Amino acid sequence: MATSIAAMTARRAATLARLSPSTRPASLVSRRGLAGTADLHGPPKINIWEDPMSPSKWKEEHFVIASLTGWFTLFYGAYKAFSGGKDKGEVCFFF
Repeated sequence: MATSIAAMTARRAATLARLSPSTRPASLVSRRGLAGTADLHGPPKINIWEDPMSPSKWKEEHFVIASLTGWFTLFYGAYKAFSGGKDKGEVCFFF
């Protein structure tokens, strides 16, 4: 089994070596794909703590964290407000 795979690989390598770069199929030419540098469209993004009042300038991951924190605070506040304030005196980590 291993010898047949090695023979097949050697055969492919020999075939590719005979082809000039201009005649190789486009699917065999390696490309960098999305491995380029940062996004050059638009102004550079900044950290949330550098300008906390301008969400449009924040980095995407900082915006996501701030948005999720805001939604959690909203839902948790609504839960506490509408749960009737029933305190059983038990200590719970989250509620």
